[in-house]
Amino acid sequence: MVLLVDDNATNLSILVQSLSQAGYKVRIAQDGESAIAQIPYAKPDLILLDVMMPGIDGFEICRRLKAVPETQTIPVIFMTALSDVFDKVKGFQVGAVDYITKPFEIEEALVRVSTHLAIQKLQNQLQNQNEQLQAEICDRQKAQEAVQVFLNAVSHDLRNPVTGGLMVLKSLQKEAEAQGGTVAVSRSILQRMIQSHDRQLALINSLLETHANDMSGIILECQSVDLFTLVSELAIEWQPMIEQDESVLQNQVSSDLPPINADSNQLWRVYENLIANALKHNPPGVNLTLTAEIEQVSYPDSPMMRCTVHDNGIGIPPEQFDSIFELYKRGEQARRTVGLGLGLYLCRQIIMAHGGQIGLTSHSEPGSTFWFTLPLFEQAI
Repeated sequence: MVLLVDDNATNLSILVQSLSQAGYKVRIAQDGESAIAQIPYAKPDLILLDVMMPGIDGFEICRRLKAVPETQTIPVIFMTALSDVFDKVKGFQVGAVDYITKPFEIEEALVRVSTHLAIQKLQNQLQNQNEQLQAEICDRQKAQEAVQVFLNAVSHDLRNPVTGGLMVLKSLQKEAEAQGGTVAVSRSILQRMIQSHDRQLALINSLLETHANDMSGIILECQSVDLFTLVSELAIEWQPMIEQDESVLQNQVSSDLPPINADSNQLWRVYENLIANALKHNPPGVNLTLTAEIEQVSYPDSPMMRCTVHDNGIGIPPEQFDSIFELYKRGEQARRTVGLGLGLYLCRQIIMAHGGQIGLTSHSEPGSTFWFTLPLFEQAI
């Protein structure tokens, strides 16, 4: 669509007839104010703009159009009479692409209009292609970042169970050396090692499945989970690492609590990351307390289980509260660790996938309390 701006009715009539016969849609304005007012509602592909008009002249109109992102790419061709003093340099400086003189040579005017519309079309195509290319580059970068997060998650969450398993094996090795090369292994230790390796395999399969379907998401296999049993098994498996750190882990989760609707392997990851963080961000000898209770205040129609992991360590500065669950955000007090700052981010992703929330409680006594909520099993139906 071509917008004609001219205060001369004869010029408008000639151009409207010629452009219409050439197949162009045409709109007209007889002064600068009305031209500027209608452009937002009917954005033209090209503007034929008279230079000398009452009120706002063509230079000022063009300057205003080029100052606004929505209209700055519209090509402007100035129209000027041979008798007028027309500053060509000024016209191009304010943003015009060409000019034609009056009285019009219609064929010349049509050629100039056609040429600049073609140029504008090519520029628009190039702009679209550039935007598509930028979008593709952005998508590839996101995919590469997601792959990196996946690889880091594999290494991060396998570190804890592998470390615990190695500690048990090394302990058995020392015992065997002290007893002449053989040692009796109790059924409970074997069972714990089997369960640990089963969890590692389940974690690998879960991560691989997540990577194959949605690298940025968490895939859950929720079922009825007895939180007391899960935490009790977790405490037993973590006992070697707790003892090595000269710390204490207290399980205060009641056996009378109703089951939750959760993926036990993913929930295990949450607890392991929170416990591991408490150990590596505090001096040896920290006391860890695990609790759980039904929460009905925030969810009157759908009660949730509120779980906490509390330590009596050095605490976390309040200025870190808002960013602590961000990707690759590490605490400043980490010790004896080569961690990636991925654990709390994974915890948040897992809890949110369950439909719960996770946070950090600020309190006056020493230490930190991380909390998260999970739906009860009955609420999942």
